[in-house]
Amino acid sequence: MGNNKVYTFDEFFESGLEESISPFLEKASQKWSKNLPLKTAFFCLFLLIISYVIVYTNLNTNIAYLLLSFIYLFVGVPALLDALEDLKNFEINISILMTLAGFLAILLNSPLEGALLLILFKISDSLEKSISYRTKSAIFNLNKIAPTKAFVVNEDKSFSERSIKDIALNTKILIKAGEIVPLDGKIIEGYSEVNQVHLTGESMPVEKKVNDLVYAGTINIDGSLIIEVTKTSADSTISRIIKLINEATDAKPKIQRWLDKFGKIYSTIVILLSFIFAIILPFIFNITYLGKEGGIYRAIAFLIASSPCALIIGAPLAYLTAISSLAKKGILLKGGFILDAIRKCKNIAFDKTGTLTTGDFVLSSFEQVKFDQKTEEFDREKALAIADSLERKSTHPIAQAIHTAAKDIEHDARIIEFKSDAGFGIQGVCEIEDKKYKVHIGKLEYIEKFLEKEQKLEIEKKVSKKAKTLSFMLIDSFLFILTFSDEIRENSFGLIETLKKSKNLIMLTGDNSFNANFVAQKLGIENVFANLKVEDKLKHASELAKNGLVMIGDGINDAPSLSRATVGISLGKVGSATAIDASDVILLNDDISLINYLLKKASFTSKIAKQNLIFALLIIVLASIPSLLGLIPLWLAVSLHEGSSVLVGLNCLRLIKD
Repeated sequence: MGNNKVYTFDEFFESGLEESISPFLEKASQKWSKNLPLKTAFFCLFLLIISYVIVYTNLNTNIAYLLLSFIYLFVGVPALLDALEDLKNFEINISILMTLAGFLAILLNSPLEGALLLILFKISDSLEKSISYRTKSAIFNLNKIAPTKAFVVNEDKSFSERSIKDIALNTKILIKAGEIVPLDGKIIEGYSEVNQVHLTGESMPVEKKVNDLVYAGTINIDGSLIIEVTKTSADSTISRIIKLINEATDAKPKIQRWLDKFGKIYSTIVILLSFIFAIILPFIFNITYLGKEGGIYRAIAFLIASSPCALIIGAPLAYLTAISSLAKKGILLKGGFILDAIRKCKNIAFDKTGTLTTGDFVLSSFEQVKFDQKTEEFDREKALAIADSLERKSTHPIAQAIHTAAKDIEHDARIIEFKSDAGFGIQGVCEIEDKKYKVHIGKLEYIEKFLEKEQKLEIEKKVSKKAKTLSFMLIDSFLFILTFSDEIRENSFGLIETLKKSKNLIMLTGDNSFNANFVAQKLGIENVFANLKVEDKLKHASELAKNGLVMIGDGINDAPSLSRATVGISLGKVGSATAIDASDVILLNDDISLINYLLKKASFTSKIAKQNLIFALLIIVLASIPSLLGLIPLWLAVSLHEGSSVLVGLNCLRLIKD
């Protein structure tokens, strides 16, 4: 077995993911074992329905009892083992109460009702665990971004492939064009541009030369690089982000904490009261301990009556119904209680690149520089056609923006000569309308080599006033400035305008302050924090989360902040796998205007959930106290329970409406 396979096992065991994706399992086994507890619960629900039909149609009840025995085996025994483990640790919670009620129902000759309680609780517990596994998968996906192997440069200048976990500090490794940087390091040979938008949020490829640092997870765009490793795989940028995600997830406020605390207190009180009632009822009402009207019978009836289905499913069903309704709109939630959390948030923070903007560059202006009044004017469309002809085969974001801007131009420019100066610019000879032109396109420092001293001073004055990404084109003696900006999403404008009325809006971006302020000014966002590293974003998110924070982002560098925020929202199409897994909400179609719809749905869901809980607690009082006093038979108490569950379900249907 190769090293790579062993490291896959290590990563899996460290991730805490569900067993269904274990590398030990065959593909077919993984498919069957995915969400196995939930599948088992629904299978048992199917068996229970058959049992009800058999019992109430007076068919062979032995078959019904056989099916019930399978139900208690599949969902009852695991619940009983968990309850015993909790009792061993001196912990009393809602699961012990439900397990106790489910099994004691057999003693009262009500196994159907007991099985229903166990099944509903199993479904709720399985859904909660499924959500937990999805959150942990952020770390597993992040591990898959960086390569597991790298080419080490040996002393004799040859190359050998080695696992990154075996590469020590100061080792020299080769990174070819198009490859992902496997480890953090310092460039000792070569020049290139790297794409690190998902790590830092920078929308432009960043040039890297000798002595510059490169980080694990970035993409080497064009040139080859030899780097000296400065951090091992355990301390690399990717590993650091994984650690931050873990810390942020642990620190994240859990809405379920109140429910867990309530469940422990409630369960303890009900169980203690049941034992007390079993002892004192015969003295109070002059009844026997045993028998159908005895104290033990009434105490058990009280225990079961205090665990109605409506209380179990009231709030979860409201949230699940809302989740289903939101999913039809292209909004996926990883948990129902996220709706409660988002409703209380006062702050909404946006990443810029890929979130408020599309992440694609557009040519926002294309102007000729006139050094004096004698400067002739060159036809703008011809100039754009020339630029497009030279950049046509390039995959660089700037080249794509030029090509998009020139798509409707009818001029046809033919390339006669072409040369690329990697990382600086390109030059060539173009022919258009039977006339040849010497053309240079690139950065300012590249173009300045072909300008006179007075022209250099003039162009530097103009550039100092610019706040966006620039490129320059020299056609013979005609100079053009090409200004590029990150394209703002059309639906960003309406969303920001609406949210400003009730929320505090912030932009958190790793991009430079010029680009960040340009976008913020266009949208009307006043609070802007730019040039942020991963740790900086997390620090701001932690501070803002004190008053409730909704964080919207799409990159790997957003993942810790998305996890730390009260509610993290990621984009499904452009978002990185890590950001998606670290978030609580996924916008499948990248339609951020749906955030306002989500906020409204959250408020309505909370209202429905509260109604259900109040109604369920009312049923507890109406069913448990009369059962304790012997005023109503057990079957009537159970009917009240089931009736309340139906009414709770009908109330939840109101959430399906838009």
